[in-house]
Amino acid sequence: MKSQTTQFNFQQQLHRRAVLRGSGVAMGLPWLSAMRSAFARESDGDDRPRQQPLRFMSVTVGLGLVSENWMPQDEGKQFTPSRYLRSLSDLRDRLTVASGVSHPDVTGGHRAEASILTGTPMGSAGRAVNTISIDQLLAKHLGNATRFPSLVLATGGSNSPCYTESGATITPTTSAATLFADLFIDDSQQERTKQAARVRQGRSIMDVVAEDARSLQRTLGRGDRDRLDAYFTSVRGLEQRMQQSEAWARRPKPEVDADQPIDVRNPNDLIGRFKTMCDVVKLALQTDSSRFITLHLPGTGGVVPIDGVDQAYHSLSHHGLDETKLSQLAIVEEAIVSQWGDFMRSLAQVDDAHGSLLDDTTSMLTSNLGNASNHSNQNMPVMIGGGPFSHAGHLAFSQKNNYPLANFYVSVLQKFGLEIDQFASSTGTMNGLS
Repeated sequence: MKSQTTQFNFQQQLHRRAVLRGSGVAMGLPWLSAMRSAFARESDGDDRPRQQPLRFMSVTVGLGLVSENWMPQDEGKQFTPSRYLRSLSDLRDRLTVASGVSHPDVTGGHRAEASILTGTPMGSAGRAVNTISIDQLLAKHLGNATRFPSLVLATGGSNSPCYTESGATITPTTSAATLFADLFIDDSQQERTKQAARVRQGRSIMDVVAEDARSLQRTLGRGDRDRLDAYFTSVRGLEQRMQQSEAWARRPKPEVDADQPIDVRNPNDLIGRFKTMCDVVKLALQTDSSRFITLHLPGTGGVVPIDGVDQAYHSLSHHGLDETKLSQLAIVEEAIVSQWGDFMRSLAQVDDAHGSLLDDTTSMLTSNLGNASNHSNQNMPVMIGGGPFSHAGHLAFSQKNNYPLANFYVSVLQKFGLEIDQFASSTGTMNGLS
């Protein structure tokens, strides 16, 4: 298509708000420039040996964990299991527990849920603009190798700790049945054709600005031409992703030997909902439908249906050192950690080319609250299982001068092959975890 009159002043430096125009279509440079990353993906038809894909699963708990019950007293690989860790004893060689960890300058109590995976201080009023979360950064660079670049899930509510590059929160899927349908139940052929057409229409937007882009390139100096070439590289990367999206839209979904789950109707059955979601997540990882998954467990206002518990979960978390509340809270939190362990065991039972699915899946359990009773965001619970790490047992950092959790995120990014050495408040990779 022939482009309309260009909106650029070719004698001046390219403005941040400059656009490419064609046939009534405008494309802003800043938006596309943000996609200027080298996508580390496997291409169809590439005959080179492929590396085993790595996966990252984060489980975030909205109401924290009582530190005395999850944190070991001694350090290193020979740590004595705490109450919550006893159920994970068979996994201790695949486990790292990190204490004395938080996000520097992150405060706000419950509001800091927004900072769990970004490390960005939001303040008690939540007026700050958030940044991209670790799962979405991984998905940006590596997620186009799968049908779903990422999965954002929760056991209830409408919030998640997952944020886009522009700082927008991503609404989670809260139904395990819906998730199963999205992953494994095919749309009709007519609907798949429609989806592919929508993708093609999006790609045509780049076609109509092509002439305008070539005209601009001829008028710029060498430095600007280099920068524009980098921009066009990002556009080509976007085109490739759209081509893949069209291919996924036409391709049948994987078949699994499992029935669609029935959602747990009781909104307070945190453990039941957690388990049902984990069952579907395992299938998603097993079929390589997605490699970057976050599951948020918000604090319910009602009573979690577990023997020995008769008070509301949120009320228990604000225990004020009341012994009865602490006793019941420990039952709930122990069940959360135990279910996380069951999820890791389920991955260990799935064989793949390099061992088990757990060998290729890093799973993290954490929370924005180190002490829910006083809304402290210091000394966050951090447990890391599986994946390509040589696990360290208990990494005990300072309880008063906390170690930045973002260092672990940098370790993840580098293990996954990304040349990124800075994320939020990081000061390097995580000491003691290799």
